[in-house]
Amino acid sequence: MQWKNGDTTNGQVVAGGKGDGNGLNQLKWPTDVLIDKETDSLIICDQWNQRVVRWSRRSGTTQGEVL
Repeated sequence: MQWKNGDTTNGQVVAGGKGDGNGLNQLKWPTDVLIDKETDSLIICDQWNQRVVRWSRRSGTTQGEVL
């Protein structure tokens, strides 16, 4: 979830959001998140699926990319 500064009621899903699973639009047990400012993306450790995925923070992103 992403919230704008000061707004704690209107969050936006920026990664996953399609329930638990192993699809590129799903996460299961994400444990760590890094913010990559160079690519404006999130690097997420998806423990259950034994993968690391990159999710763009740009509007319209519908799935991650396995690294």
